[in-house]
Amino acid sequence: MKTIDELLAEGVTGKRVFVRADLNVPLSGTTITDDGRIRAVQPTVEKLAATGARVIVASHLGRPKGAPDPAFSLAPAAARLGELIGADVAFATDTVGESARATVAALADGRVAVIENLRFNPGETSKDDAERGAFADQLAELADVYVGDGFGAVHRKHASVFDLPARLPHAAGDLIATEVGVLKKLTENVERPYAVVLGGSKVSDKLGVIDHLLERADRILIGGGMAYTFLKAQGHEVGSSLLQEDQIPAVLEYLKRAEDKGVEFVLPVDVVVSEQFPDLKAKAPTEHRTVPADAIPAGFMGLDNGPETNKLYASKLADAVTVFWNGPMGVFEHPDYAEGTRAVAQALVDSEGFSVVGGGDSAAAVRILGFDENAFGHISTGGGASLEYLEGKTLPGLAALED
Repeated sequence: MKTIDELLAEGVTGKRVFVRADLNVPLSGTTITDDGRIRAVQPTVEKLAATGARVIVASHLGRPKGAPDPAFSLAPAAARLGELIGADVAFATDTVGESARATVAALADGRVAVIENLRFNPGETSKDDAERGAFADQLAELADVYVGDGFGAVHRKHASVFDLPARLPHAAGDLIATEVGVLKKLTENVERPYAVVLGGSKVSDKLGVIDHLLERADRILIGGGMAYTFLKAQGHEVGSSLLQEDQIPAVLEYLKRAEDKGVEFVLPVDVVVSEQFPDLKAKAPTEHRTVPADAIPAGFMGLDNGPETNKLYASKLADAVTVFWNGPMGVFEHPDYAEGTRAVAQALVDSEGFSVVGGGDSAAAVRILGFDENAFGHISTGGGASLEYLEGKTLPGLAALED
């Protein structure tokens, strides 16, 4: 996989460099609520611009249905990128149409443009190779060189991620190179003890990574909504908590395998429960209580780890040399149910080991809860991509960057 530094050594001054970034940031109207993914690609954009490249940044945002939708415009992301790099960033109001062609044609050396949301074109996400390839052909006409730096999208077989690199000289940006290097530390010659913290809502989303990490981790800590399927599998009542009953057989299998392999599985010992899911917009105080994890009352739902679980998890992470964390421990967006997630983040900050926050909601939680990002070993920009890598899957966007 060619690096961006090798590309720069060959010379890119005056060349149109297409940077497939991940600007899929959360929005409230047109306001960006977390610009972490824009800041993550900023070094690559600045490095290219500083050497005189004409930089064309492209990304998706959200899930528009193959047609323009103002709610998913990349205009706010383009404006924020301009603020971060301290220079005007041109914005094309389409992907490969008249505006994109004119915007790119007007770029001077060292300048940057963003084209509109790639998913406004149905060819970007098409499962038909010909349709996807036709869109990649149009994108290729805009550029001379391709740099893949949208790690959050490399697990997608999309036109700008998989097909376009085959049509242009290509290299991996600094962000992708960093992400791959970190993930190798979690899968190859891992320094031990190796602890994995998995949370989030659905156990089905994490079965693949649990399966793969059972061969590698020393202990696996479970929290969030997925914990209640594990508790149910152990025979405990979970009230009205989130439950995937169809996943219980798989969970039982993993618990048995973990026992056979000597991998420690750690589940909540107490949880914070309420009769109603909280209003995440109002964030008003709610009626809630802490109960033992094996005694959740009927009609109550678990929404966070309890204080004894927080102490237990912190103790299980204290001596870890390597930690991977993906998924919040509760409904961290509401202050009544954020302590479990905060406790895990604080345990990683306090640890002297190498800690990786696996993107998605975990990365957002770190920022929302006010932690210094530099206190962690690495904060990934790609939750889904990180998980698929850890599952041992081939990621199309990485395969496409191989020479």
